[in-house]
Amino acid sequence: MSTRVCEAPPIERWKPTPLVAGSMGLHAVAGVSAFLGPEAWPWAIGAVAANHVVLGALGLWPRSTLLGANLTRLPAPSIARREIALTFDDGPDPVVTPRILDILDAHRARASFFCIAHEATRYPELCREIARRGHAVENHSREHPMSFALRGMGGIRREIGAAQSDLAALSGRLPRFFRPPAGLRSPLLDPVLHEAGLRLVSWTRRGFDTQEMDADRVYSRLAENLAAGDILLMHDGHCARDAQGEAVVLQVLPRLLQHARSLGLQSVTLEHATAA
Repeated sequence: MSTRVCEAPPIERWKPTPLVAGSMGLHAVAGVSAFLGPEAWPWAIGAVAANHVVLGALGLWPRSTLLGANLTRLPAPSIARREIALTFDDGPDPVVTPRILDILDAHRARASFFCIAHEATRYPELCREIARRGHAVENHSREHPMSFALRGMGGIRREIGAAQSDLAALSGRLPRFFRPPAGLRSPLLDPVLHEAGLRLVSWTRRGFDTQEMDADRVYSRLAENLAAGDILLMHDGHCARDAQGEAVVLQVLPRLLQHARSLGLQSVTLEHATAA
């Protein structure tokens, strides 16, 4: 039996940020100047090169909003409801993800899973289980290429579009949010996300649980000054493991959820937190 996929809401026309619009204008002026006067070539090349350096540096800043809209914190109504958003990247993983789901169930918490579509198609029942338990399956690209931010618009569009189709077919719902591999992006990402009906989301805090083998340190990074509105980045794929081979995130998550409860905070999906 086929799964019915919910359609995304209508999309308004894309508008570049002032920085991106200015960059587009700079490229146009530089091109015209170089065409009209050969003596302008050094200026044109220098200006365009400097602009690309700035744009590239901003692409390395995951929480920047200068290249396009970027959800770095939950909106005011969600904060007023004392909500936080737990997000998990790089899954699903056949060992770690089911245990995370059980922990979330035990604490009556909801989360958003930014799935690599290639992994989701390897473990389709696990992807469906994420959705069945009331969590959200979101888009983390098709193959998770580390060259993602260097691709042209066509390559970005294909990577995101393929993931969108696969994840929607598995979960029965079109993903609403996108997080690029490693959080890195180019100015070409924003218009592609816009036409796909996706919102870019980063985080307010992360535990570095793909690198750090000490659960206490990961927990401290996530729990210190935890407050309503926070978006927490963790991983159910590519997890760091302790000396016993246990995924660090599995040690951190129960403590983190208990701490959140003691502060009167509730973990919800990004879709719930941003609903009008």
